Amino acid sequence: MAVCVSPPSQERGTMLNLSSALRLEQGMQTAGATGSLQNLRKFNDQDFEHLRSLCLSQGLLFEDDTFPADISSIGLNLLPKDELQQIEWRRPRELLRNPCLIMDGVSRFDIIQGEIGDCWMLAALGSLTMQKRFLENVLPKDQGFQSDYAGIFHFRFWQFGDWVDVVIDDRLPFLNGNYLSVHPRTSNEFWPSLLEKAYAKLQGSYQNLHGGYISDALVDFTGGVQLQFSLKDPPPDLEDILKAASKSQCLMGCSTSSRMRNRVLRNGIVQGHAYTVTGAVKIRFKNYWEHIIRVWNPWGHGEWKGPWSDGSPEWDQVEPEIKEELYRRKNDGEFWMSCESFREQFSWLCICNSTPTFLDFGDQHYTAWSVDRHISLWNPLLTAGRNNWSSAGAVSKNPQYFFKVTNYDPKSYNVVISLIQKNAEGAQDAQKLKIGFFITMENSKVLKQYFSLTRDVSSYFNLSPGTYAVIPATTEDREFEFVLRIFVKNQDYNENSNSQLNPMLPMDVPRQKQDSSYKAIFLKYAEQGSAIDALQLQQLLNDMILQDEMTSLGGEFSFDSCRAILALMDLNSNGQLTLQEFGSLWRSVIKYMDLFRREDRNRSGFLDVSELKNAIQTAGLPINEQILRLMAMRYGDVYRRMGFADFVSCMLRLETMSYAFQNLAKGGPHLSMTVMEVRMLLPSLELHSRTVELS
Repeated sequence: MAVCVSPPSQERGTMLNLSSALRLEQGMQTAGATGSLQNLRKFNDQDFEHLRSLCLSQGLLFEDDTFPADISSIGLNLLPKDELQQIEWRRPRELLRNPCLIMDGVSRFDIIQGEIGDCWMLAALGSLTMQKRFLENVLPKDQGFQSDYAGIFHFRFWQFGDWVDVVIDDRLPFLNGNYLSVHPRTSNEFWPSLLEKAYAKLQGSYQNLHGGYISDALVDFTGGVQLQFSLKDPPPDLEDILKAASKSQCLMGCSTSSRMRNRVLRNGIVQGHAYTVTGAVKIRFKNYWEHIIRVWNPWGHGEWKGPWSDGSPEWDQVEPEIKEELYRRKNDGEFWMSCESFREQFSWLCICNSTPTFLDFGDQHYTAWSVDRHISLWNPLLTAGRNNWSSAGAVSKNPQYFFKVTNYDPKSYNVVISLIQKNAEGAQDAQKLKIGFFITMENSKVLKQYFSLTRDVSSYFNLSPGTYAVIPATTEDREFEFVLRIFVKNQDYNENSNSQLNPMLPMDVPRQKQDSSYKAIFLKYAEQGSAIDALQLQQLLNDMILQDEMTSLGGEFSFDSCRAILALMDLNSNGQLTLQEFGSLWRSVIKYMDLFRREDRNRSGFLDVSELKNAIQTAGLPINEQILRLMAMRYGDVYRRMGFADFVSCMLRLETMSYAFQNLAKGGPHLSMTVMEVRMLLPSLELHSRTVELS
């Protein structure tokens, strides 16, 4: 059943251009905006809520003068001049009586590519629809064609370290009565067309979507890190990487050779085309195991005709239960093929996730990735220059960013470097810059180098323990801003470890050294640099921790929970945390984030009772089944699951109770807490924990 309902009868509102006047009325963004999901950067300084409210109050339909309904938004070179002049712009309500933004949920099968050659973006979009945790960031729920309709919509994309909110009107381009852009399989579902328009606005025009890299779109939709794998010279562990990527719910896409664009081969594969990888499994076939890959064509039709395709005899030789689960014979653009055929027919595989979980395969357990992020400029004076290039010159003159490797396994990868060049919004020519980086040891000897003409230059490595430096560089004598991210695997967790490598911090916050980072964070929120109260603590924790997609799924820190946390850490009994007290709290939060990520193996954003038990035991705290159930009931939801904020509250409480109980034992024999003792400690702990020695 469709989620939309019939709209109330109303006359079509007068159209008026509002955005220019509103820019003066709404003012500039709040100072200190970070471009996080909680504090979005407004593209073109357009505020969706304010614009919509003003339109509704005046009975107007929004028209966007920053992306107008004319040739400038299409692009001068996308179509012949005579066809450009025939473009018509229509709102969904001019086409249908009852348009909907979403019908029966969001699916890759809602998408059918139009005349624009943006298969690279649509293949990434198809993958996005399969991962709700990312999709909800891009497609806000506070809009539609029924309630509060004013012809205005908005979508969010990650751009060079910031989440950006892009506002559009709902006028869509048509040529000879047909969609110029992507069109939905269901005639009255418009989320694909409107999202594509917002992405075109971000890129400068629809023309700038005509050809591109699926890797760029995957990063723009997630804020994650992507890696590309050549299928003509694949890594020996390609099948393991694919299975790990599928298991950890990564976004995946692939592409064919670009020498013959949009040429359909006899076997059904389109050359010069991008596809979505929607699954990878290993099944029993005859007397051996077969690795098969599921792929989707953004055209919405046109499928592989070889082994494991729809109707192929291979499906008759697998177990009925497997066939029932995997096999669908539909002309919807999706098909299965063997891993061998996949390598033969496609040129590149691209995988993207918040962290490089697709490199966690084999016998590895409890892996986590830390990330350092740096935003800076290439200064022409610091580059060797196009005509005077040398690695030695680049290493000696360019800024260096250090990282430390402590965990090493010769069979796995432990470092990923991602370098993104930041070009002016809507300017595609900057992607032609040849950029890259060097990796050196402390003695400045260049160990590895990696360069490319793409916007995003990323690669993975297996480095032995030691201290390294990354040196971004470009062969062009031009100044450009860049985003450098350094991902390092931290595998062997030990809560008492003094390792300088911190656990995973949010994607949108640079990782700091434990000894110094909490001071900068504290001073940012403390009044006059002295102390922070519960309200400031709430804002701090939500800003610094919940910017990360994984930990934000379970909800924010409430004011009451922050008051309880403050009471546990407030040794001075004054209702505030000093810098020293906050430092102790911050180290605990970082430790708990690492624990949470390690135990949340299905990346749901929650811990069930079993995962909670493992986390508590890993932290070295006493626990039994009765106390476990009590904590799950106290801090969990109706399903006894805990999000990250509740997990932090639970662990701080349990840790403090453990210390308090040991203190009450006064050095006697080891005792275990009973449920009754826990119940007695719970309501009074905030008041009495201040008197308990926590050292």
